[in-house]
Amino acid sequence: MHNGALNDILFILLLFFLIVSSLANPNVIKLMLPKAKSNTKAKQTVVVSIDAGQQFYVGTNKVSFEELKNALVPKINPNEVDNTIVINAEESVPISAVVSVMQIARELGAKTVLGTANPQSTQGKK
Repeated sequence: MHNGALNDILFILLLFFLIVSSLANPNVIKLMLPKAKSNTKAKQTVVVSIDAGQQFYVGTNKVSFEELKNALVPKINPNEVDNTIVINAEESVPISAVVSVMQIARELGAKTVLGTANPQSTQGKK
């Protein structure tokens, strides 16, 4: 049975919905991020962005999904305990694309954090 793998995936999905991060990194792609109430900061190691056309970016470098793992490998320090990949996904991106990035991060031994829009920066805009 693969109960351990199922539990790991469920835990990752739980983290996906519970952990939010506000980003102050100029080296990211501008996306319409989903709004969140809290304003939690996470240690930033690598930023992976997914736009509405399901194009993947590592920092500002556009990569195909097939190239994504190879692009992340040199950016993840194997000696670092707290490697983190911040995922910025456009609201319209299917959850399966985000989960596939999370699976790659897990293979590389990195944690994942989902980036959301800062609620203060979107107030007053309707």
